Amino acid sequence: MMAWRSAALAALLAGVFIAPAEAGTLRWAPQRDIVSMDPYSFGDTFTLSVLNHVYEGLVRYDSKLQIEPALAESWEVVNPTTWRFHLRKGVKYHDGADFTADDVLASLKRVSDPNSPLRGNLPSYVSSSKVDDYTVDIVVTENYPLLLNDLTNIHIFDQGWLVTNKAEAPTDVAKGVEGYATSHANGTGPFKFVSRKPDAETVFEVNPDWWDKRQHNVDRIVMTPITSAATRVAALISGEIDFTNQAPLQDIPRLEASPDLKVLSNSELRTIFFVMNQTPKAFESDVTDKNPLQDIKVRQALYHAIDADAIQKVVMAGLSRTTGSLVSPSIPGYVPELDKRLSYDPELAKKLLAEAGYPDGFSFSFLCRNTEFVNEEQICQAVSAMWARVGLRPNLNLGPTTIQDAKFDAGQFDVGTLGWANEPMIDSYSILVQVVHSKTGNAGVFNWGGWKDAEIDALIDKAGATVDRDERLALQAKALLRANELSMFIPVHQQPMAWATGANIESVLQLSDNKPRHWLTRMTE
Repeated sequence: MMAWRSAALAALLAGVFIAPAEAGTLRWAPQRDIVSMDPYSFGDTFTLSVLNHVYEGLVRYDSKLQIEPALAESWEVVNPTTWRFHLRKGVKYHDGADFTADDVLASLKRVSDPNSPLRGNLPSYVSSSKVDDYTVDIVVTENYPLLLNDLTNIHIFDQGWLVTNKAEAPTDVAKGVEGYATSHANGTGPFKFVSRKPDAETVFEVNPDWWDKRQHNVDRIVMTPITSAATRVAALISGEIDFTNQAPLQDIPRLEASPDLKVLSNSELRTIFFVMNQTPKAFESDVTDKNPLQDIKVRQALYHAIDADAIQKVVMAGLSRTTGSLVSPSIPGYVPELDKRLSYDPELAKKLLAEAGYPDGFSFSFLCRNTEFVNEEQICQAVSAMWARVGLRPNLNLGPTTIQDAKFDAGQFDVGTLGWANEPMIDSYSILVQVVHSKTGNAGVFNWGGWKDAEIDALIDKAGATVDRDERLALQAKALLRANELSMFIPVHQQPMAWATGANIESVLQLSDNKPRHWLTRMTE
């Protein structure tokens, strides 16, 4: 009892209230909250993974990350530009409405809207049409090979619900555009949305009418974000919470030593790297007439100044995988040549800066989050110190994800962090078309720094129209290697993932995409 009270006091001091345990209730404490109840509002992997409990796509990934039917029972390729999907009959939305082809058309129209932040997740989408109430044709650019991968995270809305609530237009977290779907939800998934207090508590309850076979025994999910690592650990040890998908790396030995807790750890698909703004003038610098980051020598200097091994050993507790690649070895399109890092060489960094005309360095804004990636704040603090040692003057700007991502989207930074897991595609085409490609149509949605290279664009465009898998992956590897040669980005590592479960949890499924799937979770009875 005293332990519970101590943890509860710690939680209250941190501004967090966690409800006492109830049978069948899973108490989930992530490090941060989701950004919206609208899955189209921002391309945030964590938000999409949480909302997968409420909304579903036409297809989904199974327990081996292979594509399987979901709201579509089957599909076929009609011609090089048209896919036909046969929809599942008898599916109900949480409000009782029937799922039909009209819902698919409305959802695809909404997510592909020019103002949709998630339009980059359907880079080759052209149009869709209704064949009958349970058959839909989707038209894409010719010979596009990855439509099924894309559709795993395109959640389907009820058209009638969108119309009734004037929610047909997409919302946008980064631009402050909200709507009914920002704070309400109506899906077909295994859990229903009950209530939400942003940054405090979001509640879901089981959907007894879900079309799929129920494998879990969770009746209710209460998700309470706990930013403080110490408070999360205290709550786990005391039994206040049952699950966190962000166990602090430094506390893993302590958690493993607790007899009632289990720690699940692995390498994630996500690569963490630094992006450098390529606009003609720096955003915030004492170099006022141009942007030093447009000079490859400057970009290489920033790269050579980073001791990635020290970050791996000290900041990441030896659990990350240092890399020179923008994609992990598990991602199709990876080749070993991508993993060759520029050496850690502070003296060479100083020499390159001098050759570029900056012997005394320069100042620049360094934009980071403190609630997004694993130990991101500590990474940015360590790298700031490394850059300072070679004469650079980074102005570290730390803040929560929702605030910082709005700045990224507006180009209000010089250097910043980005992490990419290549989801939902699980293919290197994801990062290439969304991050590396110049901003053109649906491409380059997350090309925040405005970097561009005609040779890379041509390789990506060709890959996007190449059906032969080996040929396509070879083109993608060439594009990634070209990005390395230009030092367009500075890779750091593939980040580790660590989950922890309490005594009330019998089993959870942890895959390399780092997405909790509580429709497969079993609690002790």
